[in-house]
Amino acid sequence: MEMKIKFCKNCLFPETKPDLFFNEEGVCTACQAASEKKDVIDWVAKEQEFVHIINEFKKKDNEIGYDCLIPVSGGKDSTYQCYMAKKYGLNPLAVCFETTYVTELGRRNIDSISKMGIDLIHFKKNHDVYKKMVVESFIRVGDEMWPNHIGIFTIPVMVAVKFNIPIILWGENPQQEYGGPIEASRAPILNRRWLEEFGGLLGNRIQDMIGVRGITTKELTPYFYPSDEEIEKVGVRGLFLGHYFFWDARKQLDIILKETDFDIKRDGPIEGTYTNYENLDERLVGLHDYLKFVKYGFGRATDHVCIDIRNARLTRDEGLKLVKEYDGKYPHFGVESFVEYSGMALDEIDNVIDSFTNPVLFKQNEDGSFARDEYKNLIRNYEII
Repeated sequence: MEMKIKFCKNCLFPETKPDLFFNEEGVCTACQAASEKKDVIDWVAKEQEFVHIINEFKKKDNEIGYDCLIPVSGGKDSTYQCYMAKKYGLNPLAVCFETTYVTELGRRNIDSISKMGIDLIHFKKNHDVYKKMVVESFIRVGDEMWPNHIGIFTIPVMVAVKFNIPIILWGENPQQEYGGPIEASRAPILNRRWLEEFGGLLGNRIQDMIGVRGITTKELTPYFYPSDEEIEKVGVRGLFLGHYFFWDARKQLDIILKETDFDIKRDGPIEGTYTNYENLDERLVGLHDYLKFVKYGFGRATDHVCIDIRNARLTRDEGLKLVKEYDGKYPHFGVESFVEYSGMALDEIDNVIDSFTNPVLFKQNEDGSFARDEYKNLIRNYEII
């Protein structure tokens, strides 16, 4: 029996998306936040508020130290964050937590940040410990990028504490761009509470990795968030740049392509979507996005379509066609890359994926296995409307 799923009347987000809510008109919280961004928020006043904050902490030219810290991946958002910091006269320190299985394009884009006149720390983690966590989190919570979600938030804060840098400039608030509780979408600050609630930890904590596959507590040092006492001593606070400036990834992409050495994927879209400008640094991104699809029935293409609909670059009907064409395709490149990285067999990986696949959302064969087409794509048990 086919399942009926409620979709946003404005975009294409489904009710299966975690932390997404609909109003009485059937419009999701992501679209409500987007409407507020366009029609309610005074962005001139927000910019002035931002300038007031950074002027409070900006060092004089004859002083030693950094004005702010920017967590970077080499992606479009963090490159834009660096561009904006330089535009407003800041001397930032960029910090990159090394991704799981980096692409060559990702390496070049990381290098482009230092060419912008910015000091960059590239944190190269213990691969043995990290890989153990990758495999364990893939099996345990269905997310091979779980330790990366930890490191990209803990290492920048740790460095900020060590270098006595009070301001961390993050990019957009995901709850505002991708949907979440309205109050969370309005929050200007990223802190420990935000990380634990919205940082993609899936109920798992770094303490849960102690003893796993022989991992010791001290080997997990980079993944522990600094203590409240350490943070308060320096006064570290993380600000969402998207709280002070209208966030539109496509327009920002045009700026950094013109003003920096950042580059996009020139030979086609990223696996799992129709765009070629996001998630350029990670070879496993197709697998990561597919795991979201099998759990919740939507993937990266839906994310991108919904943003383009809210920014009037696509109609809902045009977006629907793109979602049907790109979303939920079996990630052959991502899975093959994970075989190389993890050492797991293909059948073993597919079995783990199946263990997280929602049997309500996808059709099954008589023997209980999931029905797939000739390209290994799952057969939906619902209609996207």
